[in-house]
Amino acid sequence: MKNTSDLLRRLQRLMPAGVQPRFTTAEELLAWQQEEGRKRSVEVEKLNNKVRAEKIFGRSGIQNLHRNCTFKNYEVKGDGQRHALSLAKSYAMNFGNGFTSFVFSGSPGTGKNHLAAAIGNYLLAQNRSVLIVTVADLMLRVRACYDGGQSESALLDELDRVDLLVLDEVGIQKGSQHEKVLLNQIVDRRLAAMKPVGVLTNLNYDELAATLGERVVDRLKMDKGIWVNFTWGSFRSQVRNSQPYRQ
Repeated sequence: MKNTSDLLRRLQRLMPAGVQPRFTTAEELLAWQQEEGRKRSVEVEKLNNKVRAEKIFGRSGIQNLHRNCTFKNYEVKGDGQRHALSLAKSYAMNFGNGFTSFVFSGSPGTGKNHLAAAIGNYLLAQNRSVLIVTVADLMLRVRACYDGGQSESALLDELDRVDLLVLDEVGIQKGSQHEKVLLNQIVDRRLAAMKPVGVLTNLNYDELAATLGERVVDRLKMDKGIWVNFTWGSFRSQVRNSQPYRQ
């Protein structure tokens, strides 16, 4: 406190006449220094999280294909899409209130990735850390850990640190028992740490429970977790069908 008081007196002597000092007591100056130190610590931790994610997967955040996905450019053609858009926007704008997770379930091409990326892009703009990764990429990284003589625990620790982890293509192919156990661990660890998880899948509830475990899927729904069924047809097939035939 003595050093802070001395610093305050020196600052006051250097101030031009007529300038009102921002801090009138050593306690106010000390409180400001502590708050600035806390803010800087948070910024450094966020930067470190991004660097670690880049080290794990060679990138952070969202794949280039979905970098421009937003809520505004999500195409709505019916009540189902409108409902999904509303829930996704609400999720993004209320992120941090609890640790709500989400599951987007439906066939390929129905817009699951677009809305998940829109959530991620919104959060990245708010300086949150986000990682969207396919199960296939995740398993490749696990094998790379083994080849490099590393354990899964370091990888799991890094996946715990990002603000939002989205697992894509869960159940798109029949995985090994090890893959199921690993996914169970990832989701369970994050939920235990009160960190939200997003799941993009073509599985229904029973099928996803068989993949991740009944207890884990139940926990995904806790704390107002949302499940959205993308039941409409594929946008991609509609675009292909609308193109003129060329020989």
